[in-house]
Amino acid sequence: MVFLNRELGQTPEDDLLLQVQGMIAEYERAKIIERNRRGKRHAARSGSVNALSGAPYGYRYVTKQEGGGQARYEIAIEEARVVRKIFEWVGKERVTIGEVCRRLANAGEKTRKGKAFWDRSVVWGVLKNPAYIGEAGFGKTRNGPLRPRLRAQRGRPVQPRRASSIFDVAREEWLSIPVPALVDRQVFEAAQEQLCENQRQMREGARGASYLLQGLVVCNVCSYAFCGKRISNKSAKGKPRDYSYYRCVGTDAYRFGGHRVCDNHQVRTDLLDLAVWQQVRILLEHPGRVTDEYRRRLEPQSNSKQTGLDGVEARLGKLRHGLARLIDSYADGLIEKSEFEPRIKDLRERSARLEGQAKELVDQARMESELRLIVRNLEQFISSVKGGLDYADWVTKRDIIRALVKRVEVEKGQVNVVFRVDSLPFESRPARGVLQHCWWRSTATLGFDPQSRWDCVCLISLRFSE
Repeated sequence: MVFLNRELGQTPEDDLLLQVQGMIAEYERAKIIERNRRGKRHAARSGSVNALSGAPYGYRYVTKQEGGGQARYEIAIEEARVVRKIFEWVGKERVTIGEVCRRLANAGEKTRKGKAFWDRSVVWGVLKNPAYIGEAGFGKTRNGPLRPRLRAQRGRPVQPRRASSIFDVAREEWLSIPVPALVDRQVFEAAQEQLCENQRQMREGARGASYLLQGLVVCNVCSYAFCGKRISNKSAKGKPRDYSYYRCVGTDAYRFGGHRVCDNHQVRTDLLDLAVWQQVRILLEHPGRVTDEYRRRLEPQSNSKQTGLDGVEARLGKLRHGLARLIDSYADGLIEKSEFEPRIKDLRERSARLEGQAKELVDQARMESELRLIVRNLEQFISSVKGGLDYADWVTKRDIIRALVKRVEVEKGQVNVVFRVDSLPFESRPARGVLQHCWWRSTATLGFDPQSRWDCVCLISLRFSE
């Protein structure tokens, strides 16, 4: 933090001033956010477009500086023409969103960013936006607690900076703001009915979860997720096939404007499911491996010659007492400033080192306590399911895999099974973190050609999550 009005010194009074200013600034930041929220809601209730920060496709947002003190939506002629086409195709011709994307691409229509490829989510957002019938909605979403995920999203950390998720708000709670309409209300309502019909048909065709590793398989080349793909009658050539394929979505050219972004191979579902389930069974049948891994990580700290926590806290207390006496001596004029500054700097550095050492010892004790808790829960779980692993049904296998496996990384010719072991790993919603950087490799083949294009799951690499 840099203060422009005065230089921050090194005295206790200056430290107190810094802490007070930081506390007031944090309080004022929270009040600014609250005032901004209340101001936007008041503007939305009064029907002012100022509450909206931007305009959707088909409009141009005119700021209050440009509009003479009042913001407004201005119709973009070319974009409005595309919006009317989309609603006519869905509302009148009853086509799907995929067909809309294909028609827009064939017609050479560009998105607002100038892209020739239209994503399905963009078209869905256009069809669901009530602004096109003259009723722009405010407060359509809200922030809430972070939803549990099977794995982190592509290119994003496991623990995001802001641990929150966006939730939809009921239509009755929206605040409506009048804007120029682009489509008729009848066409808009017909499009909503067709979207509901498309969703119903898709749910009837999906019939729930179909793949054992659904949501867990990720490409180790491009980091996109793998999705399940059934074998068509043409590809099966009239032969009965009781398996499907996991394939990287980066190999689907239609998702990226007609060009693939990945060349990873697809994997047979029966072989990959069997390989992952075997590794999960090995982990359940040998819980000592988890114990050994925890102890291996704690060993460098345990073997280091460190003083116990009580001794570190005693030394830290003496240093703090000496620091207080030194400050009192300087305040009473017993020592000069030239002698005071280097001595107090040395005492603060030593105190910082001891505080860090005490924190490491506390963390070590906590990890040892968690180790005992994890191993105890793991052994209890194994004793309860050990006799039924051979007869586990599909749903039970999926629940066990989702409780233990964080992700399955697929690369050309190799599969890495990344396990998650939380403090209570068999709860439905674990609240703790995951283990770090443990590599255990097993080079036992699964009984098929590792060089084959289709049977490319040849090696299983077992490791714990990072």
